[in-house]
Amino acid sequence: MMIKVIVGIVGIIFIIGIVWWFFGKHQVAESTAVIEGQKQRIKINVDGGYSPEKVVLKQNVPAELIFTRKDASSCLDHVVFPDLGINQALPKDQPVTVKIDTKEAGDYNWACGMNMFHGQLKIEPEA
Repeated sequence: MMIKVIVGIVGIIFIIGIVWWFFGKHQVAESTAVIEGQKQRIKINVDGGYSPEKVVLKQNVPAELIFTRKDASSCLDHVVFPDLGINQALPKDQPVTVKIDTKEAGDYNWACGMNMFHGQLKIEPEA
């Protein structure tokens, strides 16, 4: 009887942990791209997710996001920007540059190929 209670409690704790991991609020790393010359660039590490998860760009300045995948998971072997029509392969340990059209201000989401890991791109309007 006691073993059943212990197993039940451990099971409930495990389920709560899973729910928190997938649906709980997590701290989001945010970074604003650095403008060098006539371009803005930002490096994004892909390792168990995206870091930074939120990227801020300026409107009408050509932009490049440089993804470097360290994670061997096949889930993260592509990055998809559905609203921008981008589906880019990310080979492991190779920087991949994704050019972003910044003509339209707004918020754009990206995700891994399985839609499990997410990021957000914010293009701020010109002042």
